[in-house]
Amino acid sequence: MSGTFVGMPAFPRAAREAVGNTTLRGNLRHATHTIRDKRARAVAELEDWAALREAGKQIKDHTLRHLDRYLVQVEDAVTAAGGTVHWAADADEANEIVARLVEATGESEVVKVKSMATQEIALNEALEARGIHAYETDLAELIVQLGKDRPSHILVPAIHRNRGEIRDIFRSEMSEWGRPAPEGLTDTPAELAEAARLHLREKFLRAKVGISGANFVVAETGTLVVVESEGNGRMCLTLPETLISVVGIEKIVPRWQDLEVFLQTLPRSSTAERMNPYTSMWTGTTDEDGPRAFHLVLLDNGRTDTLADEVGRQALRCIRCSACLNVCPVYERAGGHAYGSVYPGPIGAILSPQLRGTGSEIDASLPYASSLCGACYEVCPVAIDIPEVLVHLRERVVQGGPAVRGGNRVVLKPAKGHAAERAAMRAAQWAFTHPGALRTGQRLASRTRRLHPRTLPGPGRAWSGSRDLPAVPAEPFRDWWQRTRGGKGGAK
Repeated sequence: MSGTFVGMPAFPRAAREAVGNTTLRGNLRHATHTIRDKRARAVAELEDWAALREAGKQIKDHTLRHLDRYLVQVEDAVTAAGGTVHWAADADEANEIVARLVEATGESEVVKVKSMATQEIALNEALEARGIHAYETDLAELIVQLGKDRPSHILVPAIHRNRGEIRDIFRSEMSEWGRPAPEGLTDTPAELAEAARLHLREKFLRAKVGISGANFVVAETGTLVVVESEGNGRMCLTLPETLISVVGIEKIVPRWQDLEVFLQTLPRSSTAERMNPYTSMWTGTTDEDGPRAFHLVLLDNGRTDTLADEVGRQALRCIRCSACLNVCPVYERAGGHAYGSVYPGPIGAILSPQLRGTGSEIDASLPYASSLCGACYEVCPVAIDIPEVLVHLRERVVQGGPAVRGGNRVVLKPAKGHAAERAAMRAAQWAFTHPGALRTGQRLASRTRRLHPRTLPGPGRAWSGSRDLPAVPAEPFRDWWQRTRGGKGGAK
């Protein structure tokens, strides 16, 4: 998949480095908690959410079982509507197809809608090697591109950056890519958004070639669907003379009516909106509006191999909402870069090893990048049982099963328990079974809280080195309860 992640360390080492970055942890904690709280409120508005979730699962499973038939139907429908369909078995073939199509136009610049599929195949790097400059137009993707960075989240690729960092990137890098940042640019969201708008407007008006992915492809009509929140997608899909869409074969839904389900569950699960501000749909080409030439590149790149796995194939239901990332305690602390893939978080931990195989150290480590708490399954709008697939892939890694391509067998040994950890657990057990001692300890901790260190000594360094020690309250809970509740059933 993406060449930008080649050479990265396996998850345990990358995560260990990431959790030591307090700024990163703060950025991730604030962003993920904000998004997931909004999502919970948006989902709670629908009394039939469970039914919609099950419907999405059934539609996706049905499509995957009959994917051969629906792929042919898509090709026929797109061709009948004036488009051209190309088939790409892997990343190299897809990149070659796109590069040739752009070169045939005589252009050396393209504008892009945010697309996981093109990141997966490292399309930008492949085009750059052919002298073609690809400009990302999604705000977060623009930040990543200008900062010579890598995406760390499916929905919000620059989630690991704060406003001050974004301002500095705009000030130092925008001039090399086009219109420079305004003088005196601050880190207020309105000014940052306006700087990006002015910078991108030039590219929208000049570009003759647009490149996109798609959230869905409707088999019965050959219609492609892109949902987004900024309007950049609408500009890329309508202004250029040539539009090239690179789409994974799992993005197909059979009927137009099926969109009724996904256009309710996707926006609520991703951006916590009832409906995305921009929902763009197009079918082939027309003489009156939009691009004069449309090309659809259907991408396999490991998806057929994934489809062959009865347990692992459910990962192909994914609609890229990113809800699983926002509730994952591992992602919240380690961030997306530690996963070494454009697909981070819980879904990346099961999708990347299947698309790429588990022959490399990093892909063999991804099924272990989880506590198996199950929060990801609970929020998934298409009911992907991610913990089940993680356990399944761990078994395949250890056994060197079919998912291990090229005959490489990687065996990961479970870590041995530490004596210090066992001693701490015994001490906690004793304290919780002796209420008087626990109460005395709590009061002592509260009264001496100003003297507490920021990190733990001795073996405790391993814990506090990657976590912020929680502040001790000025008053123990038991004392607060007794003071505020009096004799009304106070804690014993």
